[in-house]
Amino acid sequence: MGKPVPRVLVLLFLLSVLTMVFITKWGLVMDNISTTVPQQTRHTRELFQAAIEESEKRHQTRIEELQKKIEELQELLNSQRVQRENLTNSSESKGSEIQKYLNDKVHVSEILHGVEMKNEYELTAFNRFTLYKVYPVNPGLGKRVVEKPIGARRRDLNDVITYSVNILNEQRKNASKYFTVSDFIEGIYRTEPSSGTHYELYFRNLNAKESGRYSKVVILKPFGPLIPAINTTVRTKETWINIILPLKGRLDSFEVFMRNFADVCIMIDKRIYLSIVYFGQEGLDEVKNITKTIIHTHGYRYIRVINVNEEFNRGRGLQIGMEYWKGKDTLVFMCDVDVIFNSEFLERCRLNAEKQKKVYYPILFSLFNPKLVYSMENRTIPSIKRQLVISKKTGFWRDFGYGMTCQYLSDFKAVKGFREGIVGWGGEDVFLYKKYVRSNMTVVRATDPGIFHLWHDKKCPINLSPDQYRGCIRSKSLSEASHAQLGILAFKDQIDILKLQTKK
Repeated sequence: MGKPVPRVLVLLFLLSVLTMVFITKWGLVMDNISTTVPQQTRHTRELFQAAIEESEKRHQTRIEELQKKIEELQELLNSQRVQRENLTNSSESKGSEIQKYLNDKVHVSEILHGVEMKNEYELTAFNRFTLYKVYPVNPGLGKRVVEKPIGARRRDLNDVITYSVNILNEQRKNASKYFTVSDFIEGIYRTEPSSGTHYELYFRNLNAKESGRYSKVVILKPFGPLIPAINTTVRTKETWINIILPLKGRLDSFEVFMRNFADVCIMIDKRIYLSIVYFGQEGLDEVKNITKTIIHTHGYRYIRVINVNEEFNRGRGLQIGMEYWKGKDTLVFMCDVDVIFNSEFLERCRLNAEKQKKVYYPILFSLFNPKLVYSMENRTIPSIKRQLVISKKTGFWRDFGYGMTCQYLSDFKAVKGFREGIVGWGGEDVFLYKKYVRSNMTVVRATDPGIFHLWHDKKCPINLSPDQYRGCIRSKSLSEASHAQLGILAFKDQIDILKLQTKK
């Protein structure tokens, strides 16, 4: 029993020593940890603090930017709201102004009441129309007293009839039978310059048992207020014109033409080329002598004579004149030897023809036979310049002629010029005109008081085609005198008898 006790003591002693060594060792480590960890924590805390502060700065900057954008958007919204309110007020104002304008047009027209006029010439007559025919007051180009409406006129009348049918049916919402286009009987229309187009339409009565009753609709298509479409500057100072003149014989007329050319083109305008395409040899020397005299007298070198040994063909001559031009694109005036013009016409030629956009087809004033015009008034025939008077006694607007035209060479080539194979009088000008009408070019067709067609005896060869011959005869008959003057000639014997009876 006595021996084990010391062993226990020894073990306890050893355990104590080991405990002391362990405590001593770990006590030193904890001291290191206790001194190191706070330092690391402070450094980490400082890093986190700096990161947080930087993030807060960024967020604050972003918030300020967003607030600024919000303020800008708010200002924009306010501005747009004000603009919208202004537009709404303006629209309402403009709408009321337009409505007032249209109402005024109705009141000034003769729809609701008559309008006092100074004389009978102020009255505008109505044109009568049905579904398929129009009886025009002014026959126009075709000189037809009755015609089938086509194009824009057809669309306009169809719209008016359909609109009227809808108006009538609005009053018959619960009816068993409604108006249709076939119920339209006839109508009249006229265009008044100050108000618009006035239509009156009559429809048959849908109640078959009641006769003598019609449904009437009166419509006004008013002109709108004036609005600006184009405001631009047109410069003509640098624009030269190449006049192409096909010719054969007609030396007396050519002398008159060249005198006018010298007076107008050389002395006044000074920006004109003249290309004379002469057919054959007979008279060629005289033509060259006339042109040389003009060139030497005025020192004007922009004239040339192109000789062609072929039968005369106006379209062929114009085509050759185009092909002989070697310069840059130019404005071309296709002319005839019987035409007289002034400097104002040449300027209109420049103003109304525009490359790739417009071609000019002036309506000439065609003079009657001076022997008839002046002999009927017991007057001597004046000089050509004094004959250039626009009146119903001296001539008429040649609205069926398309030979005189101003257009650019490039546009002529673009539509491929004249049709080959046209022989004899007329045809080539109408063919070219139709090409432009069917193209996207604007055809400016207008009366021009600065260009005249001189009367000359017209011969219509019997070898022409039927259409050409009829056209030639028609032109010849219209060019002699006015309807009234021809009537006086036709009844001259009766008029002379009446004069003799009056003297007795």
